[in-house]
This record gives sequence, C-alpha cells and structure tokens, in this order.
Amino acid sequence: MVQPLIIAVPKGRILAEALPLLAAAGIRPEAAFTDKDSRALRFATDVPGIELIRVRAFDVATFVAHGAAQLGIVGSDVLSEFGYSELYAPVDLKIGHCRISVAEPAAMAESDDPRGWSHVRVATKYPHITSRHFAARGVQAECVKLNGAMELAPTLGLAPRIVDLVSSGRTLKENGLVEVEVIEEVTSRLVVNRAAMKTRAQVVPLVEAFRRAVAEKEAA
Repeated sequence: MVQPLIIAVPKGRILAEALPLLAAAGIRPEAAFTDKDSRALRFATDVPGIELIRVRAFDVATFVAHGAAQLGIVGSDVLSEFGYSELYAPVDLKIGHCRISVAEPAAMAESDDPRGWSHVRVATKYPHITSRHFAARGVQAECVKLNGAMELAPTLGLAPRIVDLVSSGRTLKENGLVEVEVIEEVTSRLVVNRAAMKTRAQVVPLVEAFRRAVAEKEAA
C-alpha cells in the first residue's frame, strides 16, 4: 500500500495566509480542517493520496526533516534556528512577513546604543540565531530559553532584553518595549524532505504548483 504524501502546515497566523496558496496549488482540506471544535490534527484533502497535518510552527521543520511529513510550510526563522540539513526550501511563499528583533524597555532604549554592547543577556526562543548574530559582532550573548511570554522577561528581571518575532510591534508597545535592532527579515517557505524529493513522484510537481501559485499571486 502506498503511503499518503503528508504536508505539514503550521497552526496560528501563517495558516490563514497559507490556505489560499494551498488552494491555488490544487490542494483543499476536508471540511473538518476549518471546524474550530475539532481536535483532529490529520486531515484528508480533495487530492487522493495527499493529507495535511496541523502542528506547531517549530514542529513543522522537525516532522519534515525526519521524513514523517514530506513537505511543509514554515517560517525562515525556524529554518535558521534549527538548520536541518535534511530540508530543502525551494520556494519563498512570500507570506508570514515579520522579523526577528532585539527589544528592550523603552526607558533603557533612550540612552542605550547597541553598537556599544560587549555582553548581553536575552530571553528568547531563538538561542542559536541570537548567539550567531551577536558572535558575528564580537558580543557575548547569554540566552535564557523561553517558549512564550517573552515580553515579561524584562519587567520581571529574568533578562533585560529579548529576541523575538515582531510583526506589527503592538505586543512590544503594550508591554513597554521597543525594537532596537533587527536581526533578520522572515517569510514563510515551502520545505521538502530531501530524500522524499528523490523518491516520491508527487513531490516535484507539487513544488512547481506552489511556485506557480506564488508567481500568480505576485502578478495579480
């Protein structure tokens, strides 16, 4: 029996932008996918032999890298953080635009100059990106790993600065923080398991379908 092709998609804000691209690539999930009361994580689509799984954004890369899913949609921030060699990212989907930034309390930022830092203590869910960024500048970074509620770290004394994803900046502002440095711009990418690219005949046509969908959206 041929195993279905699995596409991993992220929960949260990226999903709303990803669904029209999936549809443009010819893939529409079953009705249960949009049922807010459903606790299911695996769904059929209108294409025989293709299924979707809905997982946390950070886990998309892990499922695809280890071959549990053959394709996925994931932010370039996750790819930078994990650096899986098993992943190939052939298409920038041009969705999920945001950035990874350093932020600190507004009062601190009034007299602070990032160019003068020699050591920083930051709370972040991106310790590898953060360490690489500061190491390239000759700054020693002490990273406190958090998975959420990053904005609380400075006010509660856990770390004076944070490195986190920023979109509108509203969450930072509401918690008294301001951006002082942008580490990298982020968009979502189509990722493919390298082995599946060679062994599953459906993968290459799907990649091309996504590429066309992005080009058509950009041209519209």
